[in-house]
Amino acid sequence: MIIHKDCYGTILFVWLIGAAILFLILRFIPWAFIAYPLCTLPLFFMGFVLFFFRVPKRLNIDGENVVTSVADGQVCVIEKVYEPEYIKGECMQVSVYMDFFNVHVNYWPVSGEVTYHRYHPGKYMLAFLPKASELNEHTSVAIRNSYGDVFFKQIAGTFARRIVCYAKPGSNETKGSQCGIIKFGSRIDMYLPLDADIKVEIGDCVRGSETVIAELKK
Repeated sequence: MIIHKDCYGTILFVWLIGAAILFLILRFIPWAFIAYPLCTLPLFFMGFVLFFFRVPKRLNIDGENVVTSVADGQVCVIEKVYEPEYIKGECMQVSVYMDFFNVHVNYWPVSGEVTYHRYHPGKYMLAFLPKASELNEHTSVAIRNSYGDVFFKQIAGTFARRIVCYAKPGSNETKGSQCGIIKFGSRIDMYLPLDADIKVEIGDCVRGSETVIAELKK
């Protein structure tokens, strides 16, 4: 199992706390029938954090006009919206909510040139709430190819306090390669042209880099 390179510090921090709790349990609780069951709790959490930051192998879907999911999770929003930050017009929004059990690595949805990147500090509301897209801490990124722009936001949730984004304006990126990670529960908002052929429905479970979200038209 491969662990995400930007999560070593988080894992070490959690493991140090877990080790300290294990020491205290074994040191100050002399009854094995109580101490050993209690030890399973920090051990489980230490193992879960390691599992949480895994980086799975993923397929890359061909097609310059094919937009794949930025993240694993469940589709929670599909609607026409006005996007004021980058598109500055109406577009289709497709949002994917990630819970604690989803892979939190993020992937480029198309191949192309990064045209925009901005970090927005903010609140830490529950990520599935509508206002989270505007009020929560998030990173905004746009990538462009011959079919147009795909704009998306990495949005922090209540427990996600660190967004990692590799976007650099002017760089050329490949669909399916890593574009970052959001630590713990969070959400991705994708903004597509109005005429994009949306291939998912609300409630669908999607996989980053492998699930087709939409097909773009020229």
